Amino acid sequence: MSAGYGITHRLSAWGVHIFTASGAVLGLLGLLAAAAGDAKLCLMWLGIALVVDGVDGTLARRVSVKQVLPGIDGSALDLVIDYLTYVVVPAVFMHRFGLLPEGLVSIALAAWVLLTALYCFANVGMKSGDNYFVGFPAIWNVVALYLWLLDLNPWFNAAVVVALGLLTFTTVKFLHPFRVKALMPLNIAVTTVWLLCCIALVVLEPARPGWLFGLWLATSIYYAAVCAWRSLRGP
Repeated sequence: MSAGYGITHRLSAWGVHIFTASGAVLGLLGLLAAAAGDAKLCLMWLGIALVVDGVDGTLARRVSVKQVLPGIDGSALDLVIDYLTYVVVPAVFMHRFGLLPEGLVSIALAAWVLLTALYCFANVGMKSGDNYFVGFPAIWNVVALYLWLLDLNPWFNAAVVVALGLLTFTTVKFLHPFRVKALMPLNIAVTTVWLLCCIALVVLEPARPGWLFGLWLATSIYYAAVCAWRSLRGP
């Protein structure tokens, strides 16, 4: 299966797959942290998983994983792990830490997150020709982070969760900062600043320095503006 490639190249390809697979362990650690009632630790594991997912594709392309190990479907591996860290753990997080209305409503909304995300992951048209996500891309880890940091009313959060789930079935475009070529350096820079702000806000919580919170909101607005611009531009 790996004929024509040296041992170093094959080991590099396996290393990338193992790096991707580490996301499953990070998801498990996130679940355990949520079960233990440690919101900050859970978000930390989800943040590390987000970074792993953000760079493993670049590494895979650099070492030609598809050509070196054609018997292993890296895309399938990535989707399985993403469903755990982007969907399952965040759904548990929102339910466990009271971000949603109590009782059956919370369970129903967590189920809504799981089910709408399945459509996203199974949709063969989940990306446009210029690599924007089509419809809400089930980034529930990011949603959970926002709802936790903003500390909004659970019923308002419920409305947000319902609305985002519905957006899964639309053609609204969402930016993939590492795949969209237009303004890629700027997109990556803004994403990096956003990630650093997220880390700082989680670590410092409940303290919220005004300048830090403002910078976090500014990077969020940039992302929203790019998504709105691309959506309004049409096909």
